[in-house]
Amino acid sequence: MNQEARRPAAQIAALAWPILVGQLAVIANGVMDTAMTARYSATDLAALSIAVSVYVSVFVSANGVLYALAPIVGQLYGARRFEAIGAEIRQGLWLTVFLTVAGCLILLFPQPLLALAQASPELNAKASSYLQILALALPASLGFRIYGAFNNAIARPRAVMLIQLAALLLKVPLNAWFIFGGLGLPALGGPGCALATAVTAWLSLAAGWTILRYSPSYRVFNLFGAGFSAPRWQAQRTLLRLGIPMGLSYLIEVSAFTFMALFIARLGETAVAGHQVTANFVTVLYMLPLSIASASGTLVAHALGARDRAAAQRLGTAGIRLAAGIAAGAGVAVWLGRDAIVRAYTPDPSIIASALPLYAFVGVYIFFDALQVSAAYILRAYKITLVPTIIYALMLWGVGLGGGYLLGFDLLGLAPRLPTGAAGFWLGNTASVLLAAVFLLWHLRSVQHKMR
Repeated sequence: MNQEARRPAAQIAALAWPILVGQLAVIANGVMDTAMTARYSATDLAALSIAVSVYVSVFVSANGVLYALAPIVGQLYGARRFEAIGAEIRQGLWLTVFLTVAGCLILLFPQPLLALAQASPELNAKASSYLQILALALPASLGFRIYGAFNNAIARPRAVMLIQLAALLLKVPLNAWFIFGGLGLPALGGPGCALATAVTAWLSLAAGWTILRYSPSYRVFNLFGAGFSAPRWQAQRTLLRLGIPMGLSYLIEVSAFTFMALFIARLGETAVAGHQVTANFVTVLYMLPLSIASASGTLVAHALGARDRAAAQRLGTAGIRLAAGIAAGAGVAVWLGRDAIVRAYTPDPSIIASALPLYAFVGVYIFFDALQVSAAYILRAYKITLVPTIIYALMLWGVGLGGGYLLGFDLLGLAPRLPTGAAGFWLGNTASVLLAAVFLLWHLRSVQHKMR
């Protein structure tokens, strides 16, 4: 690799590692909730699982819409229009208010969604309590996403990372206190996780906005002191035009995995347990290319704001190559160490036997997942979000879920020529990210060619 190619890769890596650490801290929160609630009771764990599926759908969708700020702020930063960034952030806050109202209504009155699970009244009651407490956390969580999107867009992710790590350290004792009780507080069980999440969310928001308010390095952006800013509908339309497809993209990705697990559950407890062992590890691996994609998108947006289209293309290409190279290495390592990885999750021989065949797909899946997420984030830097969403819907829902359903339940009678059961679903899912990568990369090249 020559010096010119190495420099963009080094820029991306320097920006990506704090994003990666922060994302892993966020994932660790969910892992802790599951592990600590499991020690309280199986009923509370089941209620947590049902409630989280609802909350994640609400939060991920709203979070995706708010991330429309990233390419807008990134391009303004590259153009050195710093004061205009403050105006965009204030409009983003108005959008946060609108999304919070809609999201809180769903969390406060979740019965129509919980009815889909057909769970027992006890499970529904606990899941409802969990979601209603999380309604207190949602405004702070979405407000912090504004802080995170802003800092990532101006290439300052370390402050976000440090707050996320501090929140993780605080979550451990709060979870223990609220779940199991003590110091005069009764044991709350699973809903105690939600209360701990609400406390850490508001403290994280307070820390982030205190930094913005008092750090001299942020004064150039004119975030405060401009007086009351009413919603500007042109700015809101711009955010929604970019954000709604982004929110849908996130929802499609999450729902594809959610429904995959629900379908595999029909094959029995062992099959779904083997799938969960595989899916959980893939989620952790996904953080590597995701952090690189986010960093690449930020730097591409800066270059586009500075009207340096050649640099934008170089940075985009370097980001895709870096993500693909790391994913390829990780895939090989997973294949060689698959037996040890699965045994680290479970000692159960039947689950091990169910999970090991699925790891044949992990390396290929991660490689093409790295390509597609890199292309998608770079397209967002160009403020292109609609076409990627259509590609996601057709590939992840159509090929991934639809094709996986046909193979998983062998509705076409293709066994034993093609895998069936959980392996059939993973084959369909892997094919979907392969095709998504092909179409997204093709669209990205088309966009770059038109902008030359």
